[in-house]
Amino acid sequence: MNIQTSPDTQLQPLNGEARPLEQWLTTFHLATIVLDPFTNESAWILPTAVRILRQFAGASVRTNFVITATQDEAREFLGPHAEEFLVFCDPDRAFVKQLGATELPAFVYIQIDGSIPVSAQGWNAKAWSSVAAHIADAVSWSKPSIPVAGDPGTFKGSPALV
Repeated sequence: MNIQTSPDTQLQPLNGEARPLEQWLTTFHLATIVLDPFTNESAWILPTAVRILRQFAGASVRTNFVITATQDEAREFLGPHAEEFLVFCDPDRAFVKQLGATELPAFVYIQIDGSIPVSAQGWNAKAWSSVAAHIADAVSWSKPSIPVAGDPGTFKGSPALV
């Protein structure tokens, strides 16, 4: 699997002006968790997603959420995490489509060149652990433990493109 994103894709952060993907990738790779705030599946995985992104907070990777909603809806869904993490809003799911996602939640690693060497969709601890291990190896960082007590059981994600 090696998907190539378009560097011109506009990403709208929760706070600030939209910029092309290539500007978000000038210094760091992106460790992205994509959530649909209108589904149970994304709500079930939110605490786990927060824990995983926190593990990479000091690494040479830009941790972020992509929320398939407006800015106000993303803030409401994420609560205090909206201020803790970089959050992109993708209400029309244009970026989600570029990521090749068919199910949400999704955990996606986007390299500086815009390529996606690894991703996981739905919630499968082994698949998400594999993405985390790839990121940890790439940035010489410790890998988060996945799963841990309290993480949900495996489940299929909701459709990414509706």
